[in-house]
Amino acid sequence: MVLAITIIRKEGDTRVKKISIVEVVAYKHVWKEKYRQIKEHLLAHVGDLVLACEHVGSTSVEGLAAKPIIDLDLVMESYDQLPEIILRLQQIGYVHEGTLGIEGREAFRRETAGSFMNHHLYVCPKDGKGYLEHIAFRDYLRGNGEACRQYGELKQRLAEQYRTDRAAYGEAKTAFITSILNMDDLS
Repeated sequence: MVLAITIIRKEGDTRVKKISIVEVVAYKHVWKEKYRQIKEHLLAHVGDLVLACEHVGSTSVEGLAAKPIIDLDLVMESYDQLPEIILRLQQIGYVHEGTLGIEGREAFRRETAGSFMNHHLYVCPKDGKGYLEHIAFRDYLRGNGEACRQYGELKQRLAEQYRTDRAAYGEAKTAFITSILNMDDLS
């Protein structure tokens, strides 16, 4: 993630404001290996509690331009496993952030950068909406070159338009994503 730092001066008050820059880059084959490294680390700690670890998001689609951030879904049987997963992930530096408003997924962030590529970690029940949508969208883009191209171009345009507004960038992608998820052959 690229950060711009702005110093705000107001009557002797100096504050530092971090602005996250939206950066979309061409697909990099190294992302597969970076995902594998993170996956192995996670499964070494929670592998007995989860059914799978899935590479989702744009870095999981070969050829798709993406923000250089790996998205991973740890898939659990049910929410019965979540308390123990939270405990074990805390022991290796993850903080549970709740659903962040997305049904069917629990978000985690790393307290320290560590040696792994920047990543977003979600823990999802196998039948959770967040997980099922991640997989459906990923698989559709993997199998449809034209949609993949269109989505990549959209992301690059939006990254330029919303360079310092990550929330607006994410919101502006919603119509495209929703149009794919609402297709009859995906349900």
